[in-house]
Amino acid sequence: MAAEDPPSRRRVRAGVSVAILALVLVAGGGWAVARGDLSGRPAAAVPEVPTGTAAVTRSDVAERQQVAGTIGYSGSYTVVGQSQDGGADGAPGAAGPTGGIVTRLPAPGAVLDRGRAVYELDGHPVPLLYGARPAWRTFRLGMADGPDVRQLEANLVVLGFDPDRAVTVDGRYGWATAAAVRRWQRAVGRARTGAVPLGQVVFLPGPIRVATVTATVGASVQPGAAILSATSTRPVVTVALAPAFQHLVRRGNRVLVTLPDGRTTRGRVKDISRVAVLPGTGNGQDQGGDGGDPGQATISVTIGLANPRAAANLDQAPVQVAITTQASRAVLTVPINALLAQPGGGHAVEVVQGGTRRRVAVRTGLFDDTAGLVEIAGPGLAQGTTVQVPSP
Repeated sequence: MAAEDPPSRRRVRAGVSVAILALVLVAGGGWAVARGDLSGRPAAAVPEVPTGTAAVTRSDVAERQQVAGTIGYSGSYTVVGQSQDGGADGAPGAAGPTGGIVTRLPAPGAVLDRGRAVYELDGHPVPLLYGARPAWRTFRLGMADGPDVRQLEANLVVLGFDPDRAVTVDGRYGWATAAAVRRWQRAVGRARTGAVPLGQVVFLPGPIRVATVTATVGASVQPGAAILSATSTRPVVTVALAPAFQHLVRRGNRVLVTLPDGRTTRGRVKDISRVAVLPGTGNGQDQGGDGGDPGQATISVTIGLANPRAAANLDQAPVQVAITTQASRAVLTVPINALLAQPGGGHAVEVVQGGTRRRVAVRTGLFDDTAGLVEIAGPGLAQGTTVQVPSP
């Protein structure tokens, strides 16, 4: 426990202390509510508050900063039309005709994985294959080796088009690779040429979730024109954090996210932007940062979820995020409402032992508002010690 609290913690504790000051222990050993004002006039006592007991426990506690956030999905991808012209090293006639007519498009929100059609061109599906590099040339026998070939080979193997395990995923377009391509072409109804012209497959890093659809069914695909935009399928929470709170947040900080229906799920801070951005200038966060003017610059904080399924179908939903800024492990704790305000400052607890009660001054550490616990230390206090608390 630090000897000197930072301003943020003093503000938290001051709020707790004000709440505790509303409860005072009367001479008979019970709890009562006192009312008064700042003029120093005596408070008017009202009937005693019923009390119960709670045990001192050994627990983990955390101090958290509450901020507003938005559920979304990581990544941003744009699928564009590609000219089927044979690619940079293709021979004349190696590819199909340039362009084509869009005959089918996915709906926004559709989730597509490996092998599924991203869209349909001239009645033929254009499948999603996994890979970090976009397709940029025709795949065919005699082409130069490269990582794009390795991507194609890996996908053909995973999709089951190499039943004899003849393909070596090495970036070389050999006869075994061409044979696997012909099996794929037969499965999707294309001419079995053993070559894949540019525009017949789409490479993206993994599964996608369709965000918006730009193209129109029946329209001609133009090279470079956007067909649709997509994200990954990994939900994330984005927080537009006021710069004044930036020092409280670090990569790896644990968080607790409260969803719109009241459920909670855990997560961790994955990324913190190094640049503050004004609303409306491209950061996608116009809801205003924590604790500040909606028009002020904010720092974008990205949070990954431990249980992504908990946020299914919650795109752009508002959430509350409790970011753990400090934590203590296996410390003595009591319910926050067990604390009594001491004359002149500080806190105490009322220890119950047999039929007797005694007040013990305590030093407080972290206040865990989410768990309703506070870290304490004091003479004679140990795990299992019984203290008095107001009854629910």
